[in-house]
Amino acid sequence: MLLKALQPRLILKPHNTSNTFAGGVGDPSAVAHGDYLYVFYGEYGYAGEYDSANCNPQTEWQGQCISVARIALADLDNPQGKARRWNGQGFDAAWDGVGTPIASLQIPLEKGGGPASSPTGGFHWGPSVSWNEYLQCWVMLMGKVTGPSWAGSSIYISFNKHADLSTGNHAQDWTTPQLLLERPGFFLWYPSLQPPDDSTTKARKYTSTRLGQRARLYVKYIKPERSIYASAHEVKFKQ
Repeated sequence: MLLKALQPRLILKPHNTSNTFAGGVGDPSAVAHGDYLYVFYGEYGYAGEYDSANCNPQTEWQGQCISVARIALADLDNPQGKARRWNGQGFDAAWDGVGTPIASLQIPLEKGGGPASSPTGGFHWGPSVSWNEYLQCWVMLMGKVTGPSWAGSSIYISFNKHADLSTGNHAQDWTTPQLLLERPGFFLWYPSLQPPDDSTTKARKYTSTRLGQRARLYVKYIKPERSIYASAHEVKFKQ
C-alpha cells in the first residue's frame, strides 16, 4: 500500500451529499524522475479530522484537489509507510497523513470551486502526467467535476516547466488548467495521452509517460446506455 486516507478524515452525512464516496485518495498517475517515483493523485478527504458539528466547506475545499507524493525508487519493493506527501513546504507529510494539494489546480470558491462532498462539484480530479520531449516540460490532463456522481463533460490541461521535480516547489508549479476538450451530454473521465502508432514513436520509444509533439487523446466517454474508453482526437503541441 502506497497511500492511505484514515477514517477520521472521511466526510459523512449530513455533509456528504454528492452521491460519491466519503473521501480518501485515488486516481493516481505516477512518473519516475531521478531517485523517486512521483505520484499525482486525487485528494478527497477533509483537511484534518471531520467533525459533523464543526464541518466547514471552505476548510474541506482547502485540503482537496490533485496532490502529489513521492517515494524512493529503492523502496518500491516494500513501499508501505515510506511515501511522503507534500505538506506545503516539502515532501514531509506521512503517507497516511494530511498533505497540501497543488494550489494552482484548485478552482477558487469565487469561480465555482467547491468541496468533493458538494452535489455541485467544483474541483479537478483524475490526473494523467507525462513528460513531453518536444515542449521540454511536464503535461498533466485532468477531469472537472461539476455535479453529483462525478458529473463533468470537460477535460483540462496544465503544464510544468521544471524538468527536475525534486528541487524546491517544482512539483507544485503547474499552470492554471485550460480547457482542452468539452463534450456536453457525456461524463468524461480518466483522460490520458498515448503515443501514436508511427515510426517516430517506435524510434523514440515513446510511452504514455514520455511523449513527443503528437499524441492521441484517450478519454472514458460515459452515457447511461453505454461507456467506452476511446480516442477520437489527436493533440499536436506547438511551442
